[in-house]
Amino acid sequence: MTAGLRSRLAQSGDDEAGMVTAFVVIFTLALLAMAGLVLDGGLALAAKVQAIDDAQAAARAGAQAIDIPLYRTTGQITLNPQAAVADAERYLAASGHTGTVTVTGDQVTVTVSVTQPTQILSIVGIDSIGVSGTGSATAEQAP
Repeated sequence: MTAGLRSRLAQSGDDEAGMVTAFVVIFTLALLAMAGLVLDGGLALAAKVQAIDDAQAAARAGAQAIDIPLYRTTGQITLNPQAAVADAERYLAASGHTGTVTVTGDQVTVTVSVTQPTQILSIVGIDSIGVSGTGSATAEQAP
């Protein structure tokens, strides 16, 4: 091997110094971000399911607030809107959540919003994920 060829081979190796390190750093960050999406995404999905469950249960609690005097005189099932809202909110408070309750006719609709803190994505600046769940129930007489 001639001295010129050795010199050129030595110079070409110096041009790529540190390339593997940059690749490893980028690959590690991408892998960490994917792990964050999987873990924190799963936690957010579980929080959404819990919010839906609590909203449905609160709506059922509110749908039981029928107007008893009207039912006794007419046999018609009608919700007492104030009592329905109060019962649904009381259920939400007992479960540790807050939400909005609306009564339309004989239907109670509850929306629960939950903020799920992140475990891994907080490293990249995403500290929490907001999720919400909605549930409805209708007051009706059993057949």
